[in-house]
Amino acid sequence: MNRAFWLGKKVLVTGHTGFKGSWLSCWLQAMGADVVGYALAPQSGANLFHEADVGAGMVSIEGDVRDLERLMRVVQDHRPQIVLHLAAQALVRQSYDDPVFTYTTNVIGSVNLLEAVRRTPGVRAVVMVTSDKCYANQEWVWAYRENDRLGGRDPYSSSKACAELVVQTYRDSYFPPNRYGEHGVAVATARAGNVIGGGDHSADRLIPDIIRALLEPRPVMIRSPDATRPWQFVLEAICGYLVLAEHLWTEGPKVSENWNFGPDSDDVKPVSWIADYMTRRWSDDARWVTDQGLHPHEANLLMLDCTKAKKLLGWRPRLRLPMTLDWIIEWNRTALAHGSMRAALDDQIRRYEVLP
Repeated sequence: MNRAFWLGKKVLVTGHTGFKGSWLSCWLQAMGADVVGYALAPQSGANLFHEADVGAGMVSIEGDVRDLERLMRVVQDHRPQIVLHLAAQALVRQSYDDPVFTYTTNVIGSVNLLEAVRRTPGVRAVVMVTSDKCYANQEWVWAYRENDRLGGRDPYSSSKACAELVVQTYRDSYFPPNRYGEHGVAVATARAGNVIGGGDHSADRLIPDIIRALLEPRPVMIRSPDATRPWQFVLEAICGYLVLAEHLWTEGPKVSENWNFGPDSDDVKPVSWIADYMTRRWSDDARWVTDQGLHPHEANLLMLDCTKAKKLLGWRPRLRLPMTLDWIIEWNRTALAHGSMRAALDDQIRRYEVLP
């Protein structure tokens, strides 16, 4: 990633009040970008947006991506050059409780964003963030490539597959690569693995659930200890989004495609491995137990093939999983000691940037 590229760029980030959106907004601010955020208000209670004072270095606008008129007005008023679309309902279990909100946010929200881009001159690069769960998961041992079939058994995964189809349709209909000289807009999707890091307070996510139990303290309740996921540090995925945006800016139609960003195969680990590592590192007394209750279906095995991003974008994962978990533990010990979370966030960004 080229830090100098972002200096002075006008960037719109949707979903900037969320976990990934907060990290992304802070990194863009650190590189000198002119950042505008559009999102719902941060979740009530603990949230990274407030903890790290993310809004202080950007224009922060509260709004719903389902509100086309308001979203259109924001895009047209601020005329971004680059759009990074992260706004989403991002939890599998919540999607079972409220599928309508999940579909309208993830699908109609994507339509609205692309429609706003279509009607606003000056937008040049658009990264639509979806999910590794957009694939029709066969529970097989092979990693999914970008041309594998889309699908999803739960509403969240299905909504992300639908969002991918929306992007494909808008790209084919309004931003076709073979007519790039006419419209000048390059659009791509980014499919990241299970993103983890400090400041995630979401319910029903493994790392936040572990941290909450460790802090109380009480035994960590694990729903699916054998489920295997492509775990990756939050800045790994965000670096992928930023590198992709740079290439969309410079290469346009050549990279207006779908891209995977995930860890190397050695860091695709079962939930039990994560729980073992974090409880051992936290204290001698920390432990985890299996939650024997009934739970909705979630995928048991999922891996991404990121060969295309490595070869064509020059992106690669740089932070191994043990160090990622150490950084998360470090983050939460800082929070426990009432340290500055913005300083902790900026420090981890700086350290990540100089990794070999």
